[in-house]
Amino acid sequence: MPGFGNDFETEALPDALPQGMNSPQRVNYGLYAEQLSGTAFTDVRPERTWCYRIRPSVKHSARYMKVDLPYWKTAPHINEDVISLGQYRWDPVPHGDQRLTWLTGMRTMTTAGDVNTQVGMASHIYLVTDSMVDAYFYSADSELLVVPQEGRLRFCTELGIIDLAPQEIAIMPRGLVYRVEVLEGPARGFVCENYGQKFELPGRGPVGANCMANPRDFKAPVAAFEDREVASKLTIKWCGQFHETPIPQSPLDIVAWHGNYAPMKYDLKTYCPVGAVLFDHPDPSIFTVLTAPSSHPGTANIDFVLFRERWLVSENTFRPPWYHKNVMSELMGNIYGQYDAKPQGFVPGGMSLHNMMLPHGPDRDAFEKATESNLGPAKLENTMSFMFETRFPQHLTEFAAEEAPLQDDYIDCWTSLEKKFDGSAGEK
Repeated sequence: MPGFGNDFETEALPDALPQGMNSPQRVNYGLYAEQLSGTAFTDVRPERTWCYRIRPSVKHSARYMKVDLPYWKTAPHINEDVISLGQYRWDPVPHGDQRLTWLTGMRTMTTAGDVNTQVGMASHIYLVTDSMVDAYFYSADSELLVVPQEGRLRFCTELGIIDLAPQEIAIMPRGLVYRVEVLEGPARGFVCENYGQKFELPGRGPVGANCMANPRDFKAPVAAFEDREVASKLTIKWCGQFHETPIPQSPLDIVAWHGNYAPMKYDLKTYCPVGAVLFDHPDPSIFTVLTAPSSHPGTANIDFVLFRERWLVSENTFRPPWYHKNVMSELMGNIYGQYDAKPQGFVPGGMSLHNMMLPHGPDRDAFEKATESNLGPAKLENTMSFMFETRFPQHLTEFAAEEAPLQDDYIDCWTSLEKKFDGSAGEK
């Protein structure tokens, strides 16, 4: 990982990577030099990777034909017959008998913003039983943050291989070609599709240089290439539409690369939470793993927030999340275990949505336990949930409203909250 500010460099064959320059007249092994840019050339810190490949990408492209992936939706996607206003929670989307790949198994739950202006996001559930065979994909619309909940996947990408299991995440950059294989199935998980600026580590401010997510724990793959002459197909997502092109070989033919625009994986168990050590419950933003900034400083296009095992020590404090309304829209998913604010009903593989400016908070059982329990040091164990939080309202898809296992009685979890007000208490 050489360089001022650091780039990665890796090669699958010795001396395949040029030194001292990016585009020599002749590249070793008869390779082609090609740049993949994830930001504008004039960005403050451009993100780009130089690739040295068997064929340039234009040889992995032919005439495009539109294809239909009916369950993968893109913002703006607003159905006037679907009510997005409300507090929603879903049981895990079950596996069926249908054989599904990474593309056919994607199920969009919510959309927000507008892909055409490159702002906002979508949230998805993936159900995958089968590997992609001689089939490849890339999104021109977005980067994908992948959060497995069940099963193990392999992402064979242009820049190398990433194996992914529950309690890990991966980021697939915009424009990167890859194939998804099933290592252990069936597989289920969550995806945040980011139309806006790339995910980055949040500014730590007074927290300083340590804790939260540390840069060293994000892993980039080493170079790995395929030199396979076999009829294949490449599917591209572009402005919410899907197009397919036939190609006569594998497009994963990059022998060496260097740069700072690459897929990453991260082990969520290496996230070090910080929190209040005397009183009060801090804002959930203290648990931010990654943020995709917006043009408005301090207001994210998306925050990815993690709630994992941690100690609770604050004194004279209501320790679960307090009741609140938020200008941000909060979509949560449960990776494993029990979430402290909702001890019942929010199960692994499940999701919940509390849209912008809609009140929510602990149910009665969580409230009673938090107000009556002994406030000695207590460790939250067997828990890992996350939140995709965005400044945009999240609109439910038809799948989320009609096909996904929606808990119709979720709103009832607050029905039994009691009036405890006693106006005379202050007179004593």
